[in-house]
Amino acid sequence: MRKFKKEISLFLVAAMTMLMLAGCGGNDASSNSGADNAAAGTETTDDSAANADNASSDNGSESAGAAEGGAFKIGAIGPITGSASVYGLAVQNGADLAVKEINAAGGIAGFQIEYNFQDDECDNEKSVNAYNTLKDWGMQMLVGTTTSGCCIAVAAESANDNLFQLTPSGSSVDIISGNDNVFQVCFTDPNQGVGAAEYIGSNKVAEKVAVIYDSSDVYSSGIYEKFVQEAANQPFEIVSSEAFTADNKTDFSVQIQKAKDAGADLVFLPIYYTEASLILTQANSMGYEPKFFGCDGLDGILNVKNFDVSLAEGVMLLTPFAADAEDEATKSFVTAYKEAYGDTPNQFAADAYDAVYIMKAAIEKSGATPSDSVSDICEKMKGAMPEITVDGLTGAAMSWDSDGAVNKSPKAMEIVNGNYSLIQ
Repeated sequence: MRKFKKEISLFLVAAMTMLMLAGCGGNDASSNSGADNAAAGTETTDDSAANADNASSDNGSESAGAAEGGAFKIGAIGPITGSASVYGLAVQNGADLAVKEINAAGGIAGFQIEYNFQDDECDNEKSVNAYNTLKDWGMQMLVGTTTSGCCIAVAAESANDNLFQLTPSGSSVDIISGNDNVFQVCFTDPNQGVGAAEYIGSNKVAEKVAVIYDSSDVYSSGIYEKFVQEAANQPFEIVSSEAFTADNKTDFSVQIQKAKDAGADLVFLPIYYTEASLILTQANSMGYEPKFFGCDGLDGILNVKNFDVSLAEGVMLLTPFAADAEDEATKSFVTAYKEAYGDTPNQFAADAYDAVYIMKAAIEKSGATPSDSVSDICEKMKGAMPEITVDGLTGAAMSWDSDGAVNKSPKAMEIVNGNYSLIQ
């Protein structure tokens, strides 16, 4: 794993004067015992390949997924229902937009793309079921999964099948550890933890910091661990570190009170937007108004139902994407996304959009074709990944280590007037 570059703090300082989240996230949700069937999915196909749905359902990596219609079959998985649906819907739409653009422009090396998205409800078992449903459909490569816990479960399956997997937003290092077929678009959890601590310290955002994190979640606990380690090198003090678990994530009064009593002027939240919205609401009711700082998991907090978004004013986070950026690629993407889906894209949408174009670049570099077996496509693409660079919405000149980690730099963002804005 290539370590977070020490120069990142200099980059982030520059970002404060020039231009600001969200690294990816995932929910390590516990499996439901009754989850026997994958959720119904959505499929986007080019008309010329619309009849290619009856591909082999053989589970063997050599024969599963060979396209009969001359199209690349890309599957995707994420939560489009449940507590993390903001993430999954964004991934579904971002990838869908990229597929439609590529198909309209002639496809990949002359081949069209078929796209099939499956809902996993942010549940590990259902995510594996969704993966198997996509295999039966004939999937040749996977954009997913969206969240880290589900991605770890699915990566074990895709590694066995030697199927190429590119997660847009799964950030745990366990996703790529030992799985040479899996690559990431977003920052790893350690990188987010180190980057957040460096940013807070380099820009003197706070002197006393409290942390509230989910000790039962690989995403949250992974970021927390590296944040604490790097904080020892920074000019601020961690005065309170309080955990919660998946079984107790509605009442945060104890954690908030300890942060308040310790005099923390900033609370670091390496957690997801649903829990963060509760913490902000409960802190307000307790008369506690510190600065709140998070990572990509907070991207989506403005869409929480019945949440008073005014409480999120001033919240800061690290992210590779900001919808208000002025570069032409971002403006074009935001306009197209709004027209297609009626919403402003978040980092997860941008990551998924980039993921499809990254796959396109790897396919073109490798010379893979739809007639190749799943395993052959995977071998070619994973060999190409360390050799390509991609200028995407979430990073310029993105590149990949052989272990699957992406190299790019984050930006700092603040919620201003109910919108995510780069810190100028």
